[in-house]
Amino acid sequence: MIQLGENVELGSSVYKGQFNRKALTTGIVHIGLGAFHRAHQALYTDETIDKTGDMSWGIVSANIFGGQDLVDGMKQQNGLYTVTEKRADGSEVTKLVQCALDQLWAEEDRKPLLELMVEPSTRIVSLTITEKGYLLNPADGSLMVDNPLIIHDLKNLDNPRSAMGLIVSALKSRREQGVQPFTVMSCDNMPHNGKRVETAVIQFAEAINKELAQWIRAEVCFPSTMVDRIVPAVMEADLEYVSKKLNIHDGCAIITEEFRQWVIEDKFSMGRPEWDQIEGVTFVENVAPYEDMKLRMLNGSHSILAYSGYLGNYTTVSEAMSDPDYYRMIAHYMLNEAAPTLSMPEGTDVQSYADLLLKRFLNPGLQHRTWQIAMDGSQKIPQRWLNGLVCLRKEQKANICTTLGLASWMRYVGGRDEQNNTIDVRDPMAQELYDIANRDSDAEKTVKNLLSVKAIFDLELVADEAFVGEVVHAYRALMDKGAKACVAALPVA
Repeated sequence: MIQLGENVELGSSVYKGQFNRKALTTGIVHIGLGAFHRAHQALYTDETIDKTGDMSWGIVSANIFGGQDLVDGMKQQNGLYTVTEKRADGSEVTKLVQCALDQLWAEEDRKPLLELMVEPSTRIVSLTITEKGYLLNPADGSLMVDNPLIIHDLKNLDNPRSAMGLIVSALKSRREQGVQPFTVMSCDNMPHNGKRVETAVIQFAEAINKELAQWIRAEVCFPSTMVDRIVPAVMEADLEYVSKKLNIHDGCAIITEEFRQWVIEDKFSMGRPEWDQIEGVTFVENVAPYEDMKLRMLNGSHSILAYSGYLGNYTTVSEAMSDPDYYRMIAHYMLNEAAPTLSMPEGTDVQSYADLLLKRFLNPGLQHRTWQIAMDGSQKIPQRWLNGLVCLRKEQKANICTTLGLASWMRYVGGRDEQNNTIDVRDPMAQELYDIANRDSDAEKTVKNLLSVKAIFDLELVADEAFVGEVVHAYRALMDKGAKACVAALPVA
């Protein structure tokens, strides 16, 4: 079967922009070449170029830790790949993305990436490096200056290892050369992502040079963004499906849902693409309410499904949601535990948003694995659950679904499922959490020990004896009865 490439003709069923790809120039450098970036930001950019004719926003992407196979695969296809959007009714549409000009595997050599970031034509540096890539303490949001990567980069700014080190090094060079600074745009799922990356960059810069930090604070823009699209990890079966459909081998294909949304703070130092020319993109002054709604209602629900669903032996979100008990739990959580903690602009229809999420979760075309969502829980829990949980506790509102989700996470990080099989826990704190979860056989001690991890949990919650007791009760029930029975027993309509 012929491989997708520059001169390969695709059938009429594949949507392809009509712009001249050879006229594209680099305007965006993206760190974190993965499925989400390619199904969201890159696709939006491709469609924007096609609609506006502005050819100055081509993208060069880089992976700095792992991901060499994807970089090599993209290069073999001249940066071309397809995105197949599956609808809940079984229909689908496939689009060809052409704006990805080059891909760099920079794990062993950062210098080509650094040189590109310093180029005056680079006006935006965007990121999808997951929460852990910002090297911020999950509990207080400060830069982890004792992290080995930060320690290395502060001593070797000409050859940094971390994304934050790369950004500060490139900005330092641009300042020295009299080049206007690029915009730093996080596209990761975390609240106030613009402010968080700004904090990391400035605190890093302060450790290098106070004047550099002041210049960054005054001149560099860090817009916050809310990104929303469910993009499951690409499986071999997905690639085979797309290749069979197209009769062309696309080793970098993506399968995702039809829905997508991007809310962006309109704050850029060197201009931006007219992304809002494409349906689903909105520029606003304040992204925070939209971030909170998405993180608590969508991502919070996903995390509850991830841990309780995995323990209940459900492989995917749609499988778990097909269980009426799990469906009721998530519907209750969205409207009774997540929604009450939000402060949304007037006219926001939270009920309709919840209804849409429930339909998206049921989409059988998306093989979104509970195990995938469960990754990096120590980094996700604070913004997905704990911030809202503090609000609920202050207002004396029930939090039964969040509590069960938290107890499920505690059992999950213990490394054994309900059949006593080993769980492949992927988390930067995996070993520490495993040791704590298995230190004592007493449920109460285990829960209290895990709640005492300061890098994750707020002291205010730990001091709430009633809350701790609720988590202990839920954890004991999970150990005694199993996840499915606990979900079924929840007093939700």
